[in-house]
Amino acid sequence: MPSTALRICPLCEATCGLTLTIEGTSEGPRVTGARGDRDDVFSHGFICPKGASFGEADSDPDRLKGPLVRKDGVLQEASWDEAFDAVAAGLRPLIERHGPQAVGVVLGNPNVHTMAGGLYPPVLLSTLATRNVFTASTVDQMPKHVSSGLLFGDAFAIPVPDLDRTDHLLLLGANPLESNGSLCTAPDFPGKLKALRARGGTLTVVDPRRTRTAKLADRHLPIRPGTDALLLAAMVHVLFEERLTGLGALEDRVEGVDDVREAVRAFTPDAVSAACDVPADTIRALARELAAAPTAAVYARVGASTVAHGTLTNWLVDVLNALTGNLDRPGGALFPLSATDRAPRPAGPGKGFALGRWHSRVSGHPEAKGELPIAALAEEIDTPGDGAIRAVVAVAANPVLSAPDGDRLDKALASLDFMVSVDPYLNETSCHAHVVLPPPPPSQSAHFDFAFNGFAVRNQVRYTRAALPLAEGRMSEAQILARLVLAAGGMHGADPAAVDAMVVDKTLGKAVTDPHSAVHGRDPGELSALLTGESGPERRLDLMLRLGPYGDGFGAREDGLTLERLLAHPHGIDLGPLESRLPQVLRTRSGRVELLPRPIADDLPRLADALRTAPDELVLVGRRHLRSNNSWMHNVRTLTGGSNRCTLHVHPEDAARIGLVDGARTRVAAAGGELTVPVEVTDTVRPGVVSLPHGWGHDRPGTRLAVAAENPGVNVNQLLDGTLLDPLSGTAVLNGFPVSLTPLAVAPEPEAVPAASR
Repeated sequence: MPSTALRICPLCEATCGLTLTIEGTSEGPRVTGARGDRDDVFSHGFICPKGASFGEADSDPDRLKGPLVRKDGVLQEASWDEAFDAVAAGLRPLIERHGPQAVGVVLGNPNVHTMAGGLYPPVLLSTLATRNVFTASTVDQMPKHVSSGLLFGDAFAIPVPDLDRTDHLLLLGANPLESNGSLCTAPDFPGKLKALRARGGTLTVVDPRRTRTAKLADRHLPIRPGTDALLLAAMVHVLFEERLTGLGALEDRVEGVDDVREAVRAFTPDAVSAACDVPADTIRALARELAAAPTAAVYARVGASTVAHGTLTNWLVDVLNALTGNLDRPGGALFPLSATDRAPRPAGPGKGFALGRWHSRVSGHPEAKGELPIAALAEEIDTPGDGAIRAVVAVAANPVLSAPDGDRLDKALASLDFMVSVDPYLNETSCHAHVVLPPPPPSQSAHFDFAFNGFAVRNQVRYTRAALPLAEGRMSEAQILARLVLAAGGMHGADPAAVDAMVVDKTLGKAVTDPHSAVHGRDPGELSALLTGESGPERRLDLMLRLGPYGDGFGAREDGLTLERLLAHPHGIDLGPLESRLPQVLRTRSGRVELLPRPIADDLPRLADALRTAPDELVLVGRRHLRSNNSWMHNVRTLTGGSNRCTLHVHPEDAARIGLVDGARTRVAAAGGELTVPVEVTDTVRPGVVSLPHGWGHDRPGTRLAVAAENPGVNVNQLLDGTLLDPLSGTAVLNGFPVSLTPLAVAPEPEAVPAASR
């Protein structure tokens, strides 16, 4: 008879609760169905097509079942002991010979979708002690981290819109009806937007495409791509000019208001209108409506981050929230409080946030949040000299498709002395590894959302143990990453449990000496003995819950949160709506919100230059699909087809001008190369803009992605050469860059040609 099990969905940021159907097969038990968990305290039964496909994704036959080791130039099946022997032999001697900077670490987006991915990469980075760290953040949300770091002193202090209570939502560069939300964890985001309008609220969407979200809005502004910062600066100007500002409860907690007034003086609605292609009167109306709303929130995402002024845009989002009195108040933009966050402590000045503490070797890019731009990875490998990267550790990362100029990176990875990849697939990046370590499918893994609970629109906590036992020959992701830490640190062969024990001992040792901790002055050994859990990761989770803001403090608070209490609530525990948290969250040196940080002020002249720059005739933007997630969901057959296709959206006016017809192929050219792609003529993009989705290009040799290879599409990032970056965050400009189109009389096979070969 079929059985059921609960599981939090790991396939996007919404983190919906699922009820899985499990049936026995000749190959053992497997997930045969998934539906929304109606009793889940956060998602209340909501499910999207990705969640419904959980079983098919989980049992994908292309998932690697065991490790691969390169022998005589060919990746071959090997035992786990052979694989880690190869890691130790390939990695540690290289570090000892050339130093820690000879290793580059690449962390991909899926890391934040697994429990082990939240626990072990920080330990790996600490062990390796390399500054060559690259993550998906610099092709995504790094501008938000940087702006939050500069404003609040903490790069992870990111306010999210209070969707359930706001009266007015201004949304830029986001399409949550397709993406399910991002840096704003909200199951059933579409339902929340509909509820906003049903209660008489207003939704305004600023996007060059008429997305599904834009179609739902009260007002859609098809802005010229990359000019969101100009629009927002003009709105700030209007607030000052018409005396519409009001900090509310933040009156004594913000500094730099007058400085901002002077900084935006040149950005009048009339001055920015032509550049944005938004009427000046509309800009004034937007500002007035935002200020007049009982409560309001401004929210921007990837379309407003991966642009030339991404950090300035994200800074202005929270400047608007602050100046209208909507920052840190119900119905506005609030700071979530995760169950595994640090327990609140007295407010006061902190260490602040610094940029450029070191720079990349080749181009001198400044670090941001301890990371270098992933666009610089290839040059750090293929440029000879002292400090060149000779080895790469990639964990759930596919930068050949996600970073600019995949052709160059493809060649660079092939030249490495050593590479290890933790990945369930042999994809466009892991195919270059000398060792591939595949984690088990999601059904065989426990799940806790360390990252996304920190961005959730309602405080809650949920944990699900593995729905199925580990299959024979499998190793848990926690064990894989722990053994990787040991191999990288010269402790190959030690018990993987030693990694978790080390973290527990270090955390407790610090906690008992902290006068603000609930366990101050207690014996770390005694506390460690109180931890529960069936594994090292569970003991660490119990530790974080007990020391967290809702925790029991190891008995110091009655009815506080522990792992045992959480396990007794399989559908989760609701911790209540978001609450005001300033000034407690501030870590700036002043202990206040610093509204015009120096790096922002220094970058504003570059934004002013944009007012004097003629717009490009044709620019490209990306797009999201509901049935996809970056480059790692294209091998699930039920999620292919329909609108989930790699086509170039072109407005009818541009198609007629260039000579393109629907279904024909066109050659797209930009600074980084050329692509050949089918045309889809549609008025959902504004004139002067074309759109190509991100994450495609599954036609490289050496991969094992059968379904994805049937319709490989093209890699939009091959159009970029990696030189276009937001200077403050190092984020690649993936949206709003110039392209040219050439009609093709004959439809050749899809191709990607590097600029140097043209």
